[in-house]
Parts: sequence; structure tokens; C-alpha cells
Amino acid sequence: MKVFWRFFKYLKPYIKPLAAANFFMLLFVIFSLASIGLVMPFIDLLFNQSPDQITTEVSFSILNLKEWLSYQLNEFVQSYSKLQLVTYLCILIIVVFLFKNLFSYLQTWFMSFVEQGIIRDIRLQLYTHFHKLSLSYFTEEKKGILISRIINDVQIIKDSMIAVINSLFRDPPLIIIFSAVLFIFNWKLTLLVFALIPVTGFVLAKIGNSLKKRSIRSQERIADITSILDETFGAMRIVKAFGMEEYEIKRFREEEKKYFRLLTSLIRRRALASPITEFFGVITITIILYFIGSQIVLGESDMTPGAFFVFLGIFFQMMPSIKLVGQVFNSIQEGIAASERVFSILDTTPKIVDAPDAIDLKSFNKGIQFHNVSFKYEKSDLILNKINLEINKGEVLAIVGPSGAGKSSLVDLIPRFYDVIDGSILIDGIDIRNITIKSLRSFIGVVTQETILFNDTVKSNIAYGLQDLSRDKIIAAAKAANAHNFIENLKDGYETVIGDRGTKLSGGERQRLSIARALLKNPPILILDEATSSLDTESEVLVQQAIERLMTGRTSIVIAHRLSTVQSANKIIVLSDGEIVEEGTHEVLLGKLGLYHKLYNMQFKFDEK
Repeated sequence: MKVFWRFFKYLKPYIKPLAAANFFMLLFVIFSLASIGLVMPFIDLLFNQSPDQITTEVSFSILNLKEWLSYQLNEFVQSYSKLQLVTYLCILIIVVFLFKNLFSYLQTWFMSFVEQGIIRDIRLQLYTHFHKLSLSYFTEEKKGILISRIINDVQIIKDSMIAVINSLFRDPPLIIIFSAVLFIFNWKLTLLVFALIPVTGFVLAKIGNSLKKRSIRSQERIADITSILDETFGAMRIVKAFGMEEYEIKRFREEEKKYFRLLTSLIRRRALASPITEFFGVITITIILYFIGSQIVLGESDMTPGAFFVFLGIFFQMMPSIKLVGQVFNSIQEGIAASERVFSILDTTPKIVDAPDAIDLKSFNKGIQFHNVSFKYEKSDLILNKINLEINKGEVLAIVGPSGAGKSSLVDLIPRFYDVIDGSILIDGIDIRNITIKSLRSFIGVVTQETILFNDTVKSNIAYGLQDLSRDKIIAAAKAANAHNFIENLKDGYETVIGDRGTKLSGGERQRLSIARALLKNPPILILDEATSSLDTESEVLVQQAIERLMTGRTSIVIAHRLSTVQSANKIIVLSDGEIVEEGTHEVLLGKLGLYHKLYNMQFKFDEK
């Protein structure tokens, strides 16, 4: 329960509209009561009834409130003819209902701002926190589950919060005011009626507990469904290429069937609250009808027909509020379940953070050093073991080795996508953990094998992360990346939207855009992670030319898939099982007749074929 109440801090910026909404809700309650109260004199007039004739003036007090109201009504009735009273009452009824509905609308008008503001703020904080989390978090969690948390769970929390707010500010005033009026009419009967409410509350609490469990499972299911959708849409080319449409449909159908059963059960349980509340309400109304009816038949009741109808009318008006008070127990249980899932994310501490005394990196003058660096992922064996390496400024370092040797893990440590578990990485003699992350990464450009582009224009993708760049600079970067010609041939040139992840472009075109993006950033340190793999020969030539321009004057770290592309590197290291087993230039390593020689010959024979 405590975790759910944490979300009420989001109400703080909306105190004024919330106060306005509740003020108009209070006016709505008052005019609702007035709209019912006007029925009493109208019915009494039609049935030629009148309140008790009280000739002696009655002073106002809580103890004789009923007598005072009767006296005031009698004075009013005696002042006009019956035809005048009917006319005035009809006009008054129209006015009262006009204001009642006006105040209802104004309450909704202000409350909508509060509701949507809360959901916007929670989602924004959650999305902002996602960006603070380390890459390791996203390797452990499914994207679909995270999307479900930010869309579905936040919606449930908002609905629960608003239900609680309404139950606090709308329903209690209505119930209290209406109950006070009922007590004035017949306090003994009202006490008997309200004795049934705890029984209803007990039953609803039991339903709420089971709802919480089902709500947790239902949100887990919708997260699984979202994850399947994300995976399938992202791999639609592969699905169709392997003829797996029926398999994916079957997989989705199975998950949807589980969600269907669970959600059906949840809705059925949730729906129990309303009929149970209504059934107890019918019992209560039956009691009212029996006791008052018996008294009227026996001539023992002091109620006029109008008063009797008002008593019933007030109780009927209270029923929806009493129902909602009951349903709020269920809503809170669902909100608690969703809150636990959302706060499990918000309470996750980023693993890669700035040290308290971190400094900004102002320049890059000497080089990068690895001192006894060891690394492993959270749920893996040791990936890198005791790596010692020095990369001088302006050098081109190539990293080669078999798959799984730890090449990508090694370069991911430099921009602190992950932190070492032992040893240290230094830039110009400063441990990178003592450098602010933002300034460190501003010195590093990354071009990966998997090109990451956004569903935006060509221009926006090239200029990603940079503000107020002139079109000439963007075009210059595109030309240097051998991308300008194909961009000009696109339908809208640099304003062409390239689709999700750049699906409207070929692999070589996407890679050249990512190189143009890196060129525009103009970083002194460049990381190229197998940037030319999986390309056709023509595209590889164009990309390789762009890469050579990109590396000019920079410290470059290249993970090489094709060894022919790194022969001119100043230094080549060979990784195997997380350790550097060989180091030197291309000629030196070939002469050692070791792993590099073996990999080179294997690739040379493959290329000949």
C-alpha cells in the first residue's frame, strides 16, 4: 500500500486545479441535494398536502433543524397561491439543474487537466529514468515489457489515483451531506440503513485482494504480448524469408489466449463489486419502504408524500457514490500491483554514474591505456582477463580474433557503456571513472556493424545530437561519407523520411549515413565495430573509402571482420578467450605463424573461392 501512496506526490503541481475541481464538485453535491429537495413541495402541492402548520416561530438549532425547516417551508407556502408556487418551483427546478450540470462540467474541466498531467509526468519520469540506466539493464530486460510498463501500468496507476481522489473529495462530501439530511428526516431508520454498509465493505475487500493478484498476472501477460509484437515487427523480413508467418501467428494466439482468460477473469471479479453493492442497496431500500410504508398505512408517520419521495430520492442519489466507494477498494489493489512494477524500475539504480568528484575531459593529448582490465557481464563468465594495452594518440589500432573472443566488449568499455570489474582504463593518465560521462562520450564517435537510424529525415539522422547546424556542413559530411549522391536521388533529398531503423535504405546506404553522422560529430577518438561486414563489394568499397576519410587525424580503434582492411593499422592485437595472445603489425603477426596467421590464411582461402 505504501508504494501506491508514493505516487500522490505527483499531485503537488496540480493543487490549484485540483482544489477548483473539488470546489465545483462540492457545489454539484449541494445543487444535487437541492434538485431532489425541490420535489418535496412540488409533490405536496399536487397531492394537496402541506407541511405541519407551525404558527409559532422556530429558532434555528441543530436539535430542532427539522422543525425549523418545516416552519420556513410553511412560511414560504403561505406567501403565495398554489398556481404561483407551481410556476416558481418549475422555474427554480430549471435553474437548479442548470447550475448542477454546469458545476459538473467545470469539475470535469479542471479534473481532466489533473488526470492527464499526472499520467504525463509519470511517463516522462519513467522515460527519463530509462535513459539514465546502464546498457546492461536493457540487455537483461525485454523491450516489450518496458514498453508495457510505461504505457499500461502508468494508465492503471492514474486510474487508481483518480478513483482515490474522487472517493476522497467527491463521494464523502456527497454521502455526508445526504446522510445528514436523511438523519433529519428519520434518524432511527437511517442508523439501521447504515448498519449494512460494513457488511458490503467486507465483501468488497475480499474481492479486491483477489483482483490484485490477477492484475499482476494480466500486466505480465500484456507485457509478453507487447514483447512479441516488438520482436515480430522488427524481424518481419526474416519471418517472411523463413516462411514463419503461421508459427508467429500461433505464438501470438497462444499468448493472447492466456491474456484473454486472465483478463476475462479479472473483469468478472471486478464486476462483482457493482451488483453486490446494488443488492445491499436494494435490501436497504426495501427496509425503508417497509418501515415508512407501515407507518404511513398505520397513520404513525409524520412524513408527507413529498418528504417520503425526497427520502427515497436522496438514498438513490447516494447509491452510485456508495458503489464507487466500494469499487475504489478494487481499483487501489490494481494500482498497488502496477505501482510495484513501475517503482521497481524507478528504484533501479544506474550502474554507470559520474563519480562525486568527476571532472570534465577538456582535451585529448596522449592516448588510452588499459591496465590489468578484467570484465564480465552480470550473468556471464569472465569475458576479458587482465588486458594490458596502450593506444597512442593518432594511432590506428585493429582488434581481431574469433567470434566470442571479447572484441566488442573491449571497445564498449572505453565510452563506459559498461565498467570494468578489475583494473582501470585511462585517458591521458586519468581514470575514465573520474571523468564525467557526458564529456567522455563527447570525445568518442562510434560506428557499429548494426546501423542505428531513426524514423526521421536524412538530415536529422546525420545531424543527430547536434543543434543549429547549417545545411552546408551536413552536405559536406555526407559527401565525405560517399552518401551525398544517393541522398540527392531520394524522393525528397535530405528531407526524405527513411523509415523505422532506415528500412527504406540499403545496408551500404545506412552505413554511410552513420559514418556521415560520426564525421559531423568530429570526435578525436573513433570506434569502428565491424563497420564493413555484411556489405556487398561495391558498398564495401564506398564505405571503406568513407571510413578512411573518417579515420584521418583521429585515434581509431577498429574491430576487423575482414583482415584485409586492417593491414595498414599501426598496431593489431589478437584476442582469444578474453586475452591478448598476439600483438604487432600485419607483417610481424604473419611472421609469428600464430592465430593471426591462421585466421588470415583461412580468410584468404575463403576469398579465393
